[in-house]
Amino acid sequence: MYTHPEWLKKACFYEIYPQSFLDTNGDGIGDLAGIIKKLDYIKSLGFNALWINPIFESPFYDAGYDVTDFYKVAKRYGTNELCYTLFSECHKRGIKVLLDLVPGHTSIESKWFKESCDNDHNEFSDRYIWTKSVWDATEDIPCIRGFTKRSGSVATNFFSIQPALNYGFGEVKNPSYEEKITDKGPQKTIQSMIDVILFWLDKGCDGFRCDMAGWLVKRDAFCADTIKVWQQIFSSVKEKYPESAFVSEWNDPEKSLLAGFNMDFLLQDGYTKYNNAMTRSDKPYFRFTEKDSNALTFLDHFEIVQSFGKERQDYVSMISGNHDTDRIKKWLTDEELKFYYTFMYTIPNVPFMYYGDEIGMNYLDNLESVEGGYQRTGTRTPMQWNSASKAGFTKANSSYIKVNPDYRKINVEKQENKDSSLLSFVKKLLSCKNREIALDNDASFKLLPLKRKDSALAYIREKEGQKVLVVINPRLEEETFENIAVSNDVLLQIGSFKIDSGKLVISPKSLVILKL
Repeated sequence: MYTHPEWLKKACFYEIYPQSFLDTNGDGIGDLAGIIKKLDYIKSLGFNALWINPIFESPFYDAGYDVTDFYKVAKRYGTNELCYTLFSECHKRGIKVLLDLVPGHTSIESKWFKESCDNDHNEFSDRYIWTKSVWDATEDIPCIRGFTKRSGSVATNFFSIQPALNYGFGEVKNPSYEEKITDKGPQKTIQSMIDVILFWLDKGCDGFRCDMAGWLVKRDAFCADTIKVWQQIFSSVKEKYPESAFVSEWNDPEKSLLAGFNMDFLLQDGYTKYNNAMTRSDKPYFRFTEKDSNALTFLDHFEIVQSFGKERQDYVSMISGNHDTDRIKKWLTDEELKFYYTFMYTIPNVPFMYYGDEIGMNYLDNLESVEGGYQRTGTRTPMQWNSASKAGFTKANSSYIKVNPDYRKINVEKQENKDSSLLSFVKKLLSCKNREIALDNDASFKLLPLKRKDSALAYIREKEGQKVLVVINPRLEEETFENIAVSNDVLLQIGSFKIDSGKLVISPKSLVILKL
């Protein structure tokens, strides 16, 4: 049985895309020193954990998700020693740190891959999936060929510059080069990834977000063998670091948590109708003017996967967005975001806020692709700190991605001292969450029946004898809740409500968190 880190019960994560956060050396690219400089800002908001996108050495054809050396920090960000300092400075402030691990592939420029291209058999010859001849393509899997001394085609994952690491096949069709997960090649790959993880945990890292975690083993029906691979990895890692935490890019908690992950993202993208229903659909529930939104699409699914996680003492994770999704402001206004964030931080999960979403940064359309971003480039624009040149992100004449021209209207400095701002609301919300035990990530959850699929939400959270009631009404009509315990002990409020004869009447575009 895998351990369940105690600190996740109160964890609130902040995702940092490092090249876009803060540049301190004037090269137009964010760096680790910039993250260290802004730790007090992050702490002041109420966040106690970070997820930092890839910082390892890379040619950056895919923004660092094409790693050349898992053991070395990319020069653009600093040094390994500076990374160790980052861990230390975070821990001084009570902040945990997850790095981003790319276990499924490397860059074609990595030493591992270059060594595997040699005709003479060596330690890395079986680290990737090579066919026996350059004229043979890998069946069912994209491949590249024709540019190495070794006669063979090599399987790739995402982009063609990302050769897939060899974790084996669930169904072996070509035994001349395909292996089972228990064979020598995949076992060496698994051990190499265990070594990488332990190296960084030894240095002070608290865990990892794992990229494309459900796609390691090829031709793997129901991910059965991929689950076994992760179980093998965690059996080694957790023995030494029981409080380390791992979150998967899998979007299938009933597989990922079984594999040993502590959290799984409920991703909001074009492939997940359940998770999109609240914020990113054509008719998102949290848009005030929607009359035909459907909260049940998400809530029915959420209760199933959240209950599965709770049984295992693990979690699902809600997100405001991430580096792969268009900014949430594309769908919701700042006022509507306050309602979604209240929901996101008061239902049972380990929540993740993407940098800049706390001030409502906008998606920037029609940007030229930078570092393999393509349409994602518009959600990776530099953090908007103030109204100075380049939004206070850099002193260079230009930044590696264009700063959104709206930075003089939308920035941290402008919102910090404005009580009605989105940033100020996030601070109040996280203060409430961090203070109230009943809002811990593992507190119980009881959803009151919805009168309609788009009606106001009300639910009770409870832990250690403490209770809170959360009522959220993004609709344009008032709504009444009967036969529930109510009080006038207000923890957080937007708009108005009244208690009348044991009933709670919530006004349009209003929300309230009550201590019971």
